[in-house]
Amino acid sequence: MKLYKSFILGVTSLMMLASCTDWLDVNEDPNTPAQESVSVSTLLPWVQYHLGYAVGSQGYRSQFICNAFTSTNRSNNEGCYAQWEPTTGLCTTSYQQFFVGCGPNIVDMYDKAVDAGAWHYAAAAKLLKSFGFILLADMYGEMPYYEANSVSVYPKYDSGETIYTECLKDIDEAIENFAKTQALGQPDLSEGDSWNGGNIDKWVKMAYLLKARTINQLSKKSAYYDPALILDCLAKAQQSIDDDTYIQHQDVKETSKDFISTDPMQTNFNWNQTYNGRRHMTMPTKWLTDLLTNFDGKGVEDPRADKILAWREFNDNGKKVWKRGIGVDMQSDVRLPNGLANFISRKNGGWNPSDETRAADSVYVGIYAGSIGVYGTANCFYRPVEGWYPSSGNVYVRPDSHYLWATYSEACFIKAEVLFKQGKRTEAYKAYKDGIKANIDELNRMLTTLWQGGDYATCPSFGPMEQSKIDAFMDGAIGTEADLTLAKIMTQKFIAMLYSTVNWNDMRRHDYQNYMGWEMPKEYYSNAKALLAIPQGKLWRRIKQCSHEINYNAVQLGAIQPNFNDDDIWTYPVWWDVAD
Repeated sequence: MKLYKSFILGVTSLMMLASCTDWLDVNEDPNTPAQESVSVSTLLPWVQYHLGYAVGSQGYRSQFICNAFTSTNRSNNEGCYAQWEPTTGLCTTSYQQFFVGCGPNIVDMYDKAVDAGAWHYAAAAKLLKSFGFILLADMYGEMPYYEANSVSVYPKYDSGETIYTECLKDIDEAIENFAKTQALGQPDLSEGDSWNGGNIDKWVKMAYLLKARTINQLSKKSAYYDPALILDCLAKAQQSIDDDTYIQHQDVKETSKDFISTDPMQTNFNWNQTYNGRRHMTMPTKWLTDLLTNFDGKGVEDPRADKILAWREFNDNGKKVWKRGIGVDMQSDVRLPNGLANFISRKNGGWNPSDETRAADSVYVGIYAGSIGVYGTANCFYRPVEGWYPSSGNVYVRPDSHYLWATYSEACFIKAEVLFKQGKRTEAYKAYKDGIKANIDELNRMLTTLWQGGDYATCPSFGPMEQSKIDAFMDGAIGTEADLTLAKIMTQKFIAMLYSTVNWNDMRRHDYQNYMGWEMPKEYYSNAKALLAIPQGKLWRRIKQCSHEINYNAVQLGAIQPNFNDDDIWTYPVWWDVAD
């Protein structure tokens, strides 16, 4: 990784010395950057940005593997993932964002912080490093850890077990350092922290949540899985949504772009995955839509349905009417042979069936938003051409949507799972119910803060959820203590963690079971490429190593994973996914 370190010192220093936002702005000559002079408070927001992008990219793309979303196009990357056809498009972005954009700066930030006694920055460096390496171990199984940012051009690989063990130590060190008093004259964490505004209490709660999440993910490993320790961590993690860490994004015109992805740097990570080239149209599957409209067959709609499923305006006999899209049935052949019509660009498309034009595909509304800053649209409604009918996007995938990083709702669901497995049904049900309500409140916070008035007021996708709908759902759809199941807990957690990397991790460690109504996509069974990569009887378990490692570090990679280039490497479980 020595190459990466040299590269990052040059390029990211230039980035850090260019004016982008209040957080990404320093007053130095951009023509003569010096890494030695860059302060820890300047490094932190860049570490946060690149780590956030790495996590956001993998989180967004993994939801297609999970069968929550699909695409109009069967041959683009997302359209392939939705039918369990892996592509190399999954393999590189998170790796580059962490190792090139983030990793070396974490090392520099930590070393400088320790030398100067800026303990809160040292703590942030260790915690963010843990987020990144756990992400990579979850994706690839094995990865250089000890030599990742060393002088070695061909760093040795470490096992997932090693990475997890070391990251848990780093989390503990972070918690210890957050409790220390900074040396006199060192910058307050608020000077560099673009996520929590320097709130140490939120950082500590974020650390305890990551620790609880990590140990809970080791549920197949008896030597590491510790329910009592998980519950102890959760008692010190988020206790309400006021403790959440959520990243606030902006929809503004930018003069600079991410040097790795060429995406805007202030917009939401989920939106960025749909931005570049407007290359595809994403929509929910029937599985996700059914969960939101008829959970557990109770016939009571989830109040989040209007906010997660996208809407589009149509001309109905001369009157403009908003209609909510339906889910694409991935258990049918609706996308065969060549995908769905790109209905969003059809000016006069309607809710009218036609075998010749596939105008009936207009019932599938793509989850895509416009942008005031990037596209120059009047608001975040998406119109491919001015004057054409707009679509709403959803609450998670707008350029200025909050990115939910560490939440009370996740803490509740982890607690519910642990307690349920212990047979503590009463306590588990309370945690399950609290988790659902917390996510509703987290989304309502977004909906009451952003997208107010004007054209937004006419579309049901915007504005807070109605209390009457919340009450009807909580009282009539989620079930009771008596009929609580692990499948209900995990399925509701999936909804609350939508677009999170946690969802695919959970699905794998549960062997794709304990998710209500979930099935393999039908297209998989007739797709030769999918069947080659994931033979029948096996499951999607990991991401193949990216080409940089295969092309330039194959000897070290082969020493720890000799099957790294096999067609079916995607089915090899990562370390924590193998039961004792």
